[in-house]
Amino acid sequence: MANTVFQWVSATLFLLAILHTFSAVYFEKLAHRCTEHAGVFHLLGEVETVFGLWALVMLVVMCGMISPTDALHYVENCNFTEPMFVFVIMVVAASKPILHFCRNIVRYLATLIPLPASMAFYFVSLSFVPLLGSFITEPAAMTLAAFLLRDMAFSRGISSRLMYATIGVLFVNISIGGVLTPFAAPPVLMVAGKWGWDITFMVITFGWRAALAVGVNAIVLTYLFRKELRELSSRSEASEASEASAVQTEDSIPKFVTVVHLLFLAGIIVFAHHPVIFMGLLLFFLGFATAYKHYQDRLILREGLMVAFFLTGLVVLGGQQQWWLQGLLMGMSTSSVYFGATALTAVTDNAALTYLGSLVEGLTDEFKYALVAGAVSGGGLTVIANAPNPAGFSILKRHFPNESIRAPLLFLAALPATLVVVVFFYIL
Repeated sequence: MANTVFQWVSATLFLLAILHTFSAVYFEKLAHRCTEHAGVFHLLGEVETVFGLWALVMLVVMCGMISPTDALHYVENCNFTEPMFVFVIMVVAASKPILHFCRNIVRYLATLIPLPASMAFYFVSLSFVPLLGSFITEPAAMTLAAFLLRDMAFSRGISSRLMYATIGVLFVNISIGGVLTPFAAPPVLMVAGKWGWDITFMVITFGWRAALAVGVNAIVLTYLFRKELRELSSRSEASEASEASAVQTEDSIPKFVTVVHLLFLAGIIVFAHHPVIFMGLLLFFLGFATAYKHYQDRLILREGLMVAFFLTGLVVLGGQQQWWLQGLLMGMSTSSVYFGATALTAVTDNAALTYLGSLVEGLTDEFKYALVAGAVSGGGLTVIANAPNPAGFSILKRHFPNESIRAPLLFLAALPATLVVVVFFYIL
């Protein structure tokens, strides 16, 4: 009986955590009004802390309602590989040599497009980089795209409309951009091995749809904001001077430093499911970065830890939601599971949904496709919908008004791009 009651309590706490993410901006406003307790309100207004705080509440409740031993056993059996990996890949992928290397590639691709430089760079950052996530993993692609867009657009005083439209499309494109392979997108990875989905199957079944949807989303957004994007390259002489200075600094980074950084990144990706190895590589990387610190900017250790804390809380809280999520999903028909998964993804991590599906035997091929396609289709609607989203959120949020991204506006910004994905993944 206690366990049944606790299941309902954990579901209620999960709902409160979701509501908290949507209301985080109001705690920031309270911090400015109530200066005496500003620190506490700032903490409650940090979206990255929300699920960690509510996970702590759930564990305290579990200690009281069941037992401290069971609470400890539950935490020890949670899988925290994904939060750890996202932290490590963020720190390494956002290092100065790798960002400059990727910026060079994006600049080169942009020169091949017959558009003004700023528009072409923007388009490539929203199309090519998300698709690159199929090979370097989605968290790495999110980190790179967010930094490229930050330097090219967000840091230059663009409008709030363009900010929200950009982050909405970025989240959607990253969510579907990793489905060309069976190892890069968390919701695909959860089922690929058990269901026998290899790279050929992914390209034929999901890949072409994802590539077209990513391209359409990037083209439409670039066209709609073409006037503002065209003005970016000539908005101020200061921006141009800063960009020229960045190119000079980039050229001064020795090639061997860039190569070593890329080797660290590749090693971390290869051993993405082995925390002992990729955490060890991070320590070696930190040592190398310190030895050549004059070729580094500040490593984003704090931002990475905040994102890891967010995902850790999601793992702890989400692990207690299986009892209702699985029943809800498995009670749907094949025709409705796609839209059900798309909607449920907005309120829980999409990898959790596909994992639950992998536990069920005897599913039809149509049901399997609908479940995974729905999970990735809705991965851009909220911060919690897809594991890489908190990384992009953390990198870009300081450029938004009041240094906060409002969850309802993010949802509305991502909705049109999500509908484009629905056309390619469900209708075609």
